Order: sequence, then structure tokens, then C-alpha cells
Amino acid sequence: MSGHDHHHSHAGHHHQDHAPKIDHINTAFVLGIILNSAFVLIEIITGLISGSLSLLTDAGHNLSDVASLALALLAFKLTKAGSNKKYTYGYKRSTIIVSLLNAFILIAGIAVIVYEAILRFIHPVTDIPGATIAWVAFVGIGVNAFTAWLFTRDKGKDKDLNVKGAYLHMAIDAIVSLGVVISGVVMYFTHLYWIDSVVSIIIAVVILGGTWNLLKDSLRLALDGVPKDLSLEKVKTELLKVKGVVDIHHMHVWALSTTENALTAHLVVKEADMPLFDDIKHELRHKLEHLEISHSTFEPEFSDQKCEQVNCG
Repeated sequence: MSGHDHHHSHAGHHHQDHAPKIDHINTAFVLGIILNSAFVLIEIITGLISGSLSLLTDAGHNLSDVASLALALLAFKLTKAGSNKKYTYGYKRSTIIVSLLNAFILIAGIAVIVYEAILRFIHPVTDIPGATIAWVAFVGIGVNAFTAWLFTRDKGKDKDLNVKGAYLHMAIDAIVSLGVVISGVVMYFTHLYWIDSVVSIIIAVVILGGTWNLLKDSLRLALDGVPKDLSLEKVKTELLKVKGVVDIHHMHVWALSTTENALTAHLVVKEADMPLFDDIKHELRHKLEHLEISHSTFEPEFSDQKCEQVNCG
């Protein structure tokens, strides 16, 4: 005997303020892809003509961002698709897969940047046009900052790891472009061309700092770990407050997507309270909504009944 509930009535209202709004997010993704694609072309052409490593590495990083934004948009669209006989939860988990993939793309980009910078230290390049680099990178600050701002318009960006990843890409890129501007100005006035390689390594460190948490959070969700902001002890404590609940065990909490969490648990109730099980479930559901858990399945047990499952704790 079990009780499975998808929270709609209250949850719909509860997530209204937090869940990313589709129109805002679609606009942010589409504009971000268009603007960054155009800017990548400008950086690649200017970088090849000028021989600037920092400009080319920034172009490579921006190109990975275009791919990441496209993947994130695809995942965001897939979450809106309904479930079917083969995918009973729909395609919600694609957001987790893309979030993890984006983190790996960023780390691969870091490795390439560091490798190229080391090669430049071994084989120095002279006569890099600092002014040109600075102007191109200055445009990059505008492109990335504007795209990041598009994501910040929605209060739900921090609730969705996938959208947060896209926002982080853009925010980090704005900082990276600022670094390239500084290196261009320094090279223009001092002719210290090794600055180009130093800035490339600094860029790599900045990207790594912004990527590490995204990688950890994505990996945790991909392995069905308890989402970062949830505490099993807190969930259990809250549920035990419900009248009629004697004990809770064999509890599992995991992420269905980057915005939706699920719970299954064995619910121990007194035999006398079994007729009230629907009311108990309703109360439990209400508490779970405030803990950001929107799907729940409960298997009731009598207090004098022994759990048949292995690892019931």
C-alpha cells in the first residue's frame, strides 16, 4: 500500500515566485547565443591577425559558452515536455546532464588555456597590438555583462542549476574580458608581451573558481545525491511533527531535475490512525512543499509491523 502525490495546488503558487519564467529565460538564452556567436567570430579574426593568445583563448572559452547556452536551452525546453511510456518522468533529468556537461566543458577549456600559456612562455611572441586587443575585449565586457543581466532579471535563476550555470558562464566571461582589456592596455604602454600569457593563466584560475561548485553540485545531482540545500535530518524532523506519524525510515531524497526534488519514505503510523492516512499525507505534502520537495511517495506501515526492506534506517 502506498501513497504517491504530485504537488499542484499549493506547489504551483509556491514555485511561482522562484521557478524561472519561461519567456525571460528563453529570451536570455537566444540573445546570449546570438551575441556570443557574433563576438566569437570577431575575437577569432582579431586574435589570428594580432597573434594574441589571451584573445584566442577568450574566443575559445566564449565558443564553449555558445555550446553550453545551446545545450542549456535544449534542456530547458525538454523539461517542458510531458512524460511518456518510456520516460515516465519526462526529460527533466536532461537539465542535470547538461549542467554536468557544461562544467566539464569549462574544465577542458581551462586545460587548453594553461597549456597554450605555458607554450607561450617557452616560445615568447613579440609585437602584439595591445590597443586592438583592449578594444575587442572591451566589447566582450558589454556582450557578456548584458547577457548575464538578462538572466538576473528572473528571481528563479539561483533555483535552477542549469540556468545558474549559464549565468555563471556569462558573469565569469565579463570578468575575463576585463582581464584581457587590462593586458592589452599594459602591453600597449609597456611592450611587456609576456603579460598576455600571465593573463591567460589568471583567466584559467578565475574560470576554475567559478566552475568548481557547479561541477560538485551537478555531480551530486547526477548521482542521485541529496540536493545541496536540503538536509535529510531537517526533512525527517519536520515530517515527524505531523500528528499520527510514529516514525519515518527508508527515506530517499533526490533531484528529478535542477529545479524539482522527490522523496520516498516508509511511514510508520498507528493502526488506529490508518483511516486518517489521506489527511496525514496531505499534511506531509504541505510541509514538503516548503522544503522544496514537489513529488512524494509514502508507504505506510503499522507501528507493530516489521519493515521488510533491507536498509530501513
